[in-house]
Formats: sequence, C-alpha cells, structure tokens
Amino acid sequence: MTRMCKVGVQLPEVERFVPWPEYLDLARRVEAAGYDSIWVGDHLLYDSAGGFTRGPYEVWTTLAAIAALTERVEIGPLVASTGFHAPAMLAKQAATVDAISQGRLIVGLGAGWNRREYDAFGFPYNRRVSRFAEAMAIIVPLLRAGRTTFHGEFYDIADCVLDPRPIREGGPPIMLGSTSPRMLGIGLPVVDSWNVWWSLYDNAVERFVEVKAKVDAVMPEDRHVEATAAVLVTLPGAKGRLMGDTYDAKVRTVTPDDLCDHVRGLTQAGATHLQLVLDPITAESIDVVGESLADLEG
Repeated sequence: MTRMCKVGVQLPEVERFVPWPEYLDLARRVEAAGYDSIWVGDHLLYDSAGGFTRGPYEVWTTLAAIAALTERVEIGPLVASTGFHAPAMLAKQAATVDAISQGRLIVGLGAGWNRREYDAFGFPYNRRVSRFAEAMAIIVPLLRAGRTTFHGEFYDIADCVLDPRPIREGGPPIMLGSTSPRMLGIGLPVVDSWNVWWSLYDNAVERFVEVKAKVDAVMPEDRHVEATAAVLVTLPGAKGRLMGDTYDAKVRTVTPDDLCDHVRGLTQAGATHLQLVLDPITAESIDVVGESLADLEG
C-alpha cells in the first residue's frame, strides 16, 4: 500500500494464548495484506484482573523469526525495555535482527513500567530512567558507529565492538517509546522518531495534536524527529487489549469504517507511522482492516 503515512500491526501479547504456528501465520497475513510494518511488544509477564498470569513470547527471538519469514515489511519492538538486557547485548541483538531482515528493523526503546515482570525475572526496577539514560549512551553509538567505551553508575563497558555491524549505514532507526519530559530530554537529541501509546492520547486526533505540540516545544534545535502513534482499532468481538479490562470512557472508539478518516487526521497532525492495535487481534481482523485501508492508497 502507498498511503499518507506508514501503517503497521502489533501482534498479540497476552490477550489469549497463540500457538507459535498461528503467530507466524498472523505475521504472514500482515505482510500479505499490504501493511507496512509488524510490531511485537516486549513484556515478560502480566497478572490479569481475571486472576490469571500470562506471558508473551520473548521479543528479540520472535522478531528474528519474523525477519526470516517476511520479505518486505519493517519490523520492530513496541517497545523494547532497556532494563531486560545489558545495553551492549541489546545492541548486539538488534544488529543481528537487522541483518536477518536485511535492514528492515526499527529499534523501539523504552524504560519499561510493569514492576511485576521486573521482580519476577530479577531485573532492577528502581531508577529505570537513569538506567535508560546510560543504556542509550551505550546502544546508540554501538548501532551507529560500531564501537564505544562507557563507564557509568549502572553499566561499564570497555572498547566494545559491534561486529557484524547493522546492514544499514549508520544503523537502524531508533524510536523512543515515551513522551514524558525526562525521557524526551534523553531521547530527542539522538533518536529518529518518538511514539505515544493509544491510551496516553485517548486514541483521539485532537489529543495527539496536543501531545505532539508538547514534544515539539522541547525539540532540540536543528533536529527532525518523526512522530508515531499506536491506534486502537475496535472490531466485532472486541474484549479489550488491556488484559480484558474495559476501556476508559475517554478513549475514542475507532472502527474499520472510520479508520481511514482517523489515519488521515493523524497524518495531517504530523504522524508518519502508525501501529494498529487490533481488538480482537485475529487473522480475520488483519484482513478486514487491511481491506478498509485500501481507500488510502494512491
């Protein structure tokens, strides 16, 4: 599809158990339906309001499989938590997935938020943003220049070399998964794009305009950082993609029937890439929404 901005799909997290063959089939369908990208959440464990505990597949091994399975779509974590891996190792994983995909990776990065999974897997939860700042000071130069040394409070690396290098000259694009003031201060000087989750701007174009204005107000001079946004799309049979919780009344309902107008509105507001969060996330949903987006072609 050729349209005003890129549009991708986030694959399932913990809405239901998805056997691996079905998961790969969903990825195939996204590419076959003409979307621009495939996104995978980076989480380890959720406790649901319904009383059960469930976790998704691990993000980097999943992206590696999708990279080998697909040929055209961009792929990326939405977004990878720097707290789940040593930063240099995360850069190594990203460079490998970029090679497998032949240069189709977008490296979405954030500090994480779900304490339950940090405690369960033994990762430090405290001072996440400070740790994120040091992680970025390692990941960015490794992906872009291939070599760095860093001595900080949380991380210490000496003459780390990233080899093989990423496919693309200068490394894969990096996306900041946050719009909080401190995270923007860390990310905007070095990232290629920023992202806002659908519930943080009420899934509404006018609220996205407000968020983008706040980001633009703190944008460093001589920097162009693209704006991206997740969009919740509700279809028949929707049960909620917040572990079955009901959606906040403020959240705008977007359906396949009005999705094209919604995409046009976000594009006019400055969004360059959208990640659709389909509810329910099924093969049928991917096909139905893909057909509805045909009106944006040309």
